[in-house]
Amino acid sequence: MAKNKTHLQLIEIIKEKVKPYYKDLGGHGFDHIERVYNLALTLAKNENDVDLDIIKLSCLLHDVARLKEDNKECLDHSEEGAKIAQKMLEEEDFPQDKIDHVKECIITHRYSKNRKPKTKEAKILQDADNLEALGAICIARVFMYNGFHRLPMYNPNIEPDKEYHGQETTAINHFYEKILKIKPETFHTTLAKKIAKERYNFIITFLEQFKAEWEGKK
Repeated sequence: MAKNKTHLQLIEIIKEKVKPYYKDLGGHGFDHIERVYNLALTLAKNENDVDLDIIKLSCLLHDVARLKEDNKECLDHSEEGAKIAQKMLEEEDFPQDKIDHVKECIITHRYSKNRKPKTKEAKILQDADNLEALGAICIARVFMYNGFHRLPMYNPNIEPDKEYHGQETTAINHFYEKILKIKPETFHTTLAKKIAKERYNFIITFLEQFKAEWEGKK
């Protein structure tokens, strides 16, 4: 890093740099980044020999190209995001070996691409990001996205597809097509597995309640 620049200052600089890249178009605004950031730090407290700078920067930068992918300007926001991250961190004279580590975390964070994180920091980022795909906030984000894109909440005549083709059908179907496939046992860290189980069961309970209310049974 540049002389006289502390690690804390670097984190704050990158935080301000990335904010314009996160426009909330249905669940991936900067609030998502803040939750992943806080979750990752919570998970890191239960792990040994973790580089917190790598975790913090990876969390801030992991979805930096998400908007570009949504706008069809790139095919994979994780790969494009790694390139953007490299440029930003080089501008701040961050060590190259650590830049490479941040890039690896960003590229492997995307669970839907079936990428396997190898380092503790990459595993923590993927766990924190996947925890965002479970639980109460996940439910809110799914319905927020469908509302923003004018997609239906539920239609009992539309069966969930066995394969996931993107969030393009009913909100309820999205849980079966993608969310419930993120099993608690697929998480890497012990604490994430525990949190994931609680959040996973919460979604199952919600879906049962939702369908019972829809059918007028409760």
